[in-house]
Parts: sequence; C-alpha cells; structure tokens
Amino acid sequence: MTIRARLRAFAAFWYDFVVGDDWRAAFAVVLALGVTFVLGRLSVNAWFVLPAAVAVVLPWSLWRAVRRR
Repeated sequence: MTIRARLRAFAAFWYDFVVGDDWRAAFAVVLALGVTFVLGRLSVNAWFVLPAAVAVVLPWSLWRAVRRR
C-alpha cells in the first residue's frame, strides 16, 4: 500500500467518522463550535451553546432520518 493510498484511506475514515450520514448535522456542530469560540473570545460565558445545539440538532437529525424511511 502506497503512502498516497494510506493518506486517502485516513482522510476517508475521518470524513466518514465526522460527517457520517448527515453533513447538515456535522455542519451545525461545527457552527456551534465556532459560535462558542467567538463568544469565548469576547469574554461571554458561552457554556450553553453546545448543549443547546445538541438539544436542537439531535432531534432534527433523527426526525430527518426517520422521515426518509
């Protein structure tokens, strides 16, 4: 196995692990992380952003998955 094939397999693993079946949910989590970072840099207490994002994104993602079937 060449180094290029190994790098491609490594990237494919991480893409599948992070994005999985729903790129919209992965994008929403990355967006929530970005909002948390920005609020933290502005010295705002931003602990609530990620739990709120999970509370919204998880049911939304499940609803979309069930609706597809």
